[in-house]
Amino acid sequence: MPKMKSNRAAAKRFKRTANGGFKSANSFTSHRFHGKTKKQRRQLRGLSMMDKSNVKRFKKLLPFK
Repeated sequence: MPKMKSNRAAAKRFKRTANGGFKSANSFTSHRFHGKTKKQRRQLRGLSMMDKSNVKRFKKLLPFK
């Protein structure tokens, strides 16, 4: 039986929370900030929780995390 492996690309991008959810960085943070308000930029700084509809799929990618 082959070993189960974590998807390394996903492991570098997502963190598992204690309750089994996932945190990830926000999109829209790399360039073109002149089109965004200060409030938008401030709120994009931290991590955000992944939507519940995606969690089941990512649990398969990251079985050990």
